[in-house]
Amino acid sequence: MKAYFTNIIISIFFISISSTCIAQIPSDWEYEWPDTDFSQSSIDFSEVLSGGPPKDGIPAIDNPKFTTASNARDIGDTEPVIFLKIGDYAKAYPFRILMWHEIVNDNFNNIPVTVTYCPLCNAAVVFDRRINGKLLDFGVSGKLRHSDMIMYDRQTQSWWQQFLGLGIVGEMKDVQLKRLPARVIPFSEFKRLYPDGEILISSNPGSRAYGKNPYQQYDSSATPFLYKGRYDGPGSPMSYVISVDKNAWLLSDLRERKQILYEDLIIKWQAGMNSALDTSSINQGRDLGYVSIMSKSASAEYIDISYDMTFAFVFKAFHPNGEIHESK
Repeated sequence: MKAYFTNIIISIFFISISSTCIAQIPSDWEYEWPDTDFSQSSIDFSEVLSGGPPKDGIPAIDNPKFTTASNARDIGDTEPVIFLKIGDYAKAYPFRILMWHEIVNDNFNNIPVTVTYCPLCNAAVVFDRRINGKLLDFGVSGKLRHSDMIMYDRQTQSWWQQFLGLGIVGEMKDVQLKRLPARVIPFSEFKRLYPDGEILISSNPGSRAYGKNPYQQYDSSATPFLYKGRYDGPGSPMSYVISVDKNAWLLSDLRERKQILYEDLIIKWQAGMNSALDTSSINQGRDLGYVSIMSKSASAEYIDISYDMTFAFVFKAFHPNGEIHESK
């Protein structure tokens, strides 16, 4: 009898816990996301905010169209592009287009990739979209966490944190996407290196204000947009940082020093790339410059590696134990 009542108490406890979790989910989420398993979550739902547009209100690109760099028009030489090279194959994805779509589902020399850009975090990250033999394609959920885009995959309706490439809600909780070695460089540099390389163009140029920045002077503001967390230096929450894993450096320090050596890393800065989040026209943005980072490989050769040029608040939100190194 004692065991019987103990089992009842345990059952009531777990029902109570389950009810609490369900109560945390806004009713409109369950209506908008009927196929998402909210019982599987690694986050506090109170951290999730609406970015304004609904699910797919910012439409991902699923059938990207390209031209060669030498034939590209309507893009300034100093405009930023996400540059991805695998083997001898190279492509570029301009911020002027990603600003309005945020996700491109593409096939890169037989590798299915998703190219992502979150303007509020200035986070440009490319992932392999294969997981355990399953091919995923991604859309924009319309939700933000720590001001960063939450993506979703259309196959399982799971939610993913764009900055980390990590499943946070649903069947894919705790699943990690493989990050690919992309960099952000000016279009002129891509064209110089790969005149026959492919660059993304719009299939319907009049459908969006391509080349315009709807977040005018955002990266000059004192505080982030749609962010509830705190930030305790160095720099300000909106200071640009260059980050590799859990180490970061203030862009202002790198600009002054031109080069930083850290363990096996060589971090270099050079002028010649517009900020995408400054003036209303991306090709008129101030010169933010661009970065290359090389790391010593197992064979003692230096190879290019990927990095993030993001804001200090973003780095600390997702790497609370990470370090932003200051110039000495």
